[in-house]
Formats: sequence, C-alpha cells, structure tokens
Amino acid sequence: MKKKLKTIPKFKNEAEERVFWERHDSTEYIDWSQAKNVRFPNVKPSTQAISLRLPLSLLEKIKVEANRRDVPYQSLIKVWLGEKAEPSPPARSSRPSRSNARRARSTVS
Repeated sequence: MKKKLKTIPKFKNEAEERVFWERHDSTEYIDWSQAKNVRFPNVKPSTQAISLRLPLSLLEKIKVEANRRDVPYQSLIKVWLGEKAEPSPPARSSRPSRSNARRARSTVS
C-alpha cells in the first residue's frame, strides 16, 4: 500500500522554503521512487578557473598531502581555502581598553 504524501506548501520566497526543508523530511512530501535522473546541459559551472603561482616546494608538499588523503590536489587546495575563508570571531585585544587602563592608573595613584 502506498503511503499518502503530504502537500508541499506554497512559499513566499526561497529563504522560507530553505527553512521548511531544513526542518521537514522530504520523503513525507515526495515519492522518491518515482524520481528520474535529468541533465541540464546548458547550466554554466559556478566556478572560475584561476592561475596561481606557487613555489614548487609548496606545491609538492600539497601534492604529497593530497596523495596521503587520496584526493586530487586541486580539491584539497579548494577545501583549505574554503576553511580559511570562513568568517572568524573578532580577535580579542590583549591590550586593556582605555577605560580599563584609566581605572588601573587611578587605583595605583
């Protein structure tokens, strides 16, 4: 017996849809056994080729590490760049703020 599927709601925008699918199981809405593979031959890739000059010794180290992980070295470079490009929390200054410095001076005098 086939499971009755729920109706997919109408969404105001893509953000609302994204939140919905993050919180719901698609198998309650879609019969994936009926899915078919499709091709989009005219879709342009969302990547761009660049030229990057690296010291030969650095490139060799990257290739060795990629080989150790059994991944293409270009893919490893992309992963590393992606990790470094993530926003980091603001750095905390080791210097005391001006107000803290004033307070420290007033307690010493």
